Amino acid sequence: MTTVHHDDLAGFVALSADLTGHSAFRLRGTGLAPVYAALLAERAGAETATALLAAHAAAKASSGDRAALERTIRLTILSDPRLGPPARSLLKLWYVGVWQALPLDWHAMWGGAQDDADCVPQPSAYTEGLLWPTVGGNPAGAKPFGYGMWASPPRIPNPQEEV
Repeated sequence: MTTVHHDDLAGFVALSADLTGHSAFRLRGTGLAPVYAALLAERAGAETATALLAAHAAAKASSGDRAALERTIRLTILSDPRLGPPARSLLKLWYVGVWQALPLDWHAMWGGAQDDADCVPQPSAYTEGLLWPTVGGNPAGAKPFGYGMWASPPRIPNPQEEV
């Protein structure tokens, strides 16, 4: 797997934080940021990964507030035919721990890994998925809160709180 330069990793974490709505601190705490950054570069191609980071940096520089940044990300990244599919696969990867292969027509147009396939890049991807803190629960079979924890419904955090 490809290694990611420190500056690129910082940009990758910033992009991931803005895509997921979780803090850079939480994302780094999963220990998966370098793995996910390398996977993005490998599957989508280094040029596309670099273009995605550059588009995010430009969106951040041109947006005055969070709402404007979210709008800009939707318009310039998620809706873009080249950047949208890898950004959406990255978003899903952070939440559920599974990289969803980019469409074949995307690969025909933009390149990337010819053997791109759905994958779990590391066993901890499931347990560290952002799905769990988002719904206020823990992954089944891992990270238990204690006896009878599943007897209570999950606590859905307020989106205004830091998760």
